[in-house]
Formats: sequence, C-alpha cells, structure tokens
Amino acid sequence: MKNKKITYTLESNKKPADNTDKPKSDDEDDATMLQQLMSQFSGLFGSLKSSDEPAAKDPVLTAFDLKTAAEYMSKCSNIVVMAGAGISTSAGIPDFRSPETGLYSQLEKYNLPFPEAVFHLDFFRTNPKPFFLLAKELYPQKFTPTPTHYFLRLLDEKNKLLRIFTQNIDSLERVAGVPTDKIVEAHGTFFTSHCLNCRKEYDLEFVKEIIFKDEIPRCKECDGIIKPDIVFFGEGLPRRFHECINSDFDKADFLIIIGTSLQVAPFNRLQTFVDKDCPRLLINREPVGKSKSPMDAINASGSLLYGTKANRRDVFHQSTCDEGVTELVKLLGWEDDFNKLLESEGTSLEKAKEHLSTAPNETGENADRLAEQIAKAALNDDETKKE
Repeated sequence: MKNKKITYTLESNKKPADNTDKPKSDDEDDATMLQQLMSQFSGLFGSLKSSDEPAAKDPVLTAFDLKTAAEYMSKCSNIVVMAGAGISTSAGIPDFRSPETGLYSQLEKYNLPFPEAVFHLDFFRTNPKPFFLLAKELYPQKFTPTPTHYFLRLLDEKNKLLRIFTQNIDSLERVAGVPTDKIVEAHGTFFTSHCLNCRKEYDLEFVKEIIFKDEIPRCKECDGIIKPDIVFFGEGLPRRFHECINSDFDKADFLIIIGTSLQVAPFNRLQTFVDKDCPRLLINREPVGKSKSPMDAINASGSLLYGTKANRRDVFHQSTCDEGVTELVKLLGWEDDFNKLLESEGTSLEKAKEHLSTAPNETGENADRLAEQIAKAALNDDETKKE
C-alpha cells in the first residue's frame, strides 16, 4: 500500500486518547487551536483549498442515493466490503455497542472493571469464565446466516467481490457459503485456538467440546489456558488482515460499509485506504464515520462526507442491513437470483421480514441474559478467590 500506515492492534474507543491531559469537553479549545493552525499555515491550507476545487466540480457519483450507487456498482468487479455486528443482529446475535440492546450497554449494570473487560487479556488471564460464557453463545454453527450474509455470497457469485473485511467473530460469512479466501476476519476466529503459555494450537472441535461443558479449556502440554484466536484489545490483528489491506484497497473500485459503528481502530480507518475516486456506500441504522471534532478537519480524507457540500462519492442509506441489501438487489436487477439463493438455503425474504419485527426485542433479551451470566461468572470467581 502506498504511503499508508496504521497501528495493527485492536483498540477500544473507551481507552483515553493520547492527549489524556486535555479534557474531551474542550471543544472550544479545539476550535481555537484549529483556527490558530489555519492562520499560521494559511498558505498551505489555501493551496489545499485551490487543489480541491476542481475535484469538487467533478463528482464521482451524479447523485448520492442508493439508486445511483447501484448503477455505479453494477459496473464494478473489485468490490470490498467492511462488515460489522449489525449484519448479524437479525440472526439473534447481540451486537456490542448499540446504546440500549448492545452487550456493552447491558454489562454496564454489573460490577465489571469496564464493559469491554471480557475482551482484555489481563482480565481474561485472571478470570476466563466470562469470556467462555460469551464464546459458548457465539460459537460457529449455533446461528443461521441473515439475508445480508447471503447477499455477500451473491456478490461473489456475480464475480464482483474482491474481499470481505468483517469485524464479526460469529463466522456466519463462512456458514453462508462465502469462500474462505474472500473473507478477512479482522478480529479473529474460533476455528483455531492457542495455549497462552506454550502456543500449542488446538482445533475448533476440541475447544468447543470443553466450553460446552462449561469448563475452561486447558493445554495438554503445560496446563495453560487455551484461548480461541479472537483478537482482544491490545493484541495484534491477524497477519492475513495486514496482507489483504496491502493488496486489496488499492484495487477496490467500490466500497460497501455495512452494519458497523466505525468505533474500533484500526478497522474504522480502512475506508480511508481506497482511492479518492472510489465510491463508498454506507448501509447502517445510524449515521457513522463523519467528523466528530474540529480537529478532524485537518484529516478530512479520514471521514465520510455524505450530507456535506464537499461530498463527491459517499452515499448513506439509513436502514437495517437486511432491508438495505434487499433494496440494493432490486436496483441491481438481482432480485430473482437473490430469492433463489435464499430459497436454496431454506429461507426467504418474507421469513426474514417476519423475523425483523421480533429480532430487536429478541436480541436485546439475549444481550441482557448473556450480560447477567457473564457478570455472575465474574462475581462468583472473585468470591472463590477471596475464600
């Protein structure tokens, strides 16, 4: 990749920023600082402005709606997808960051050090039970893919998919039949596990059998804890993630961002790596990816620009993931093929729509139940240690 660098560790948005001595609420100070910088480097900002003006007159898309995005997308053959937990919520899998139904929101009610503690190595080493309760709930093959997962498979069958970069650890892309070489599991996988001490590798079935007995998997060689290859906060991301970023984003001719909060680095920076003329389609229930502070203006290329005068290529379609891809396949003229694919897998759009009406409550209930179990496991372990 040309002149592009990122930090290849999973970072929580809950962690303090590098400038921890400055309160987050100092928006006015940020604005003042930005004004001072622009004043000091007025010549630089002036040259940037003048160089941007011709590009602004030559938009990549003629309109910034789903129909226009579909028309452009129909001519593409190297589509990259960035997928988050939102593509799996209609399967009944809780996401992590939704304000009311997300797992982290539910965990805030309990006495964990912080909601993300279950995905931190230090906490895991001292108390692995909460993570393995979560792992048991999310283990591959326990849930069925959603229409969005089958849409991703259809993209591949239409010879348009270059790669899916997924934040999810549920492996539903694999279950839906997307070829494994087209999937990058940015936050890891359950399909392999390693001992934290001696690094001996274990397969999916070995670990699954143990955790489904509500036991902690331990290494046969050294009795260390066996951890599935799920990326915890502060850990390096998989090598394949690095390799495919370098090979794929320069090739991408269309980017789909779907079902993600874009809050976890480095995944939330990937949209900046495509070419400046590559359209970026966001399908999401909430708007994400836009500038959050005046300082972001210095690196505007890192933000999605839908809804702004500077926009040349970004489209935001506000909907659930399943509703969004259903509308998209209609605009692409793929509706019959999509319906046949769903039917061959024992589902249909009608069934998906019926499930959509109950999925939010079901997902929220699942998150609440799971959060309570995780909290109890943490509390019981603490009490055992005190004894």
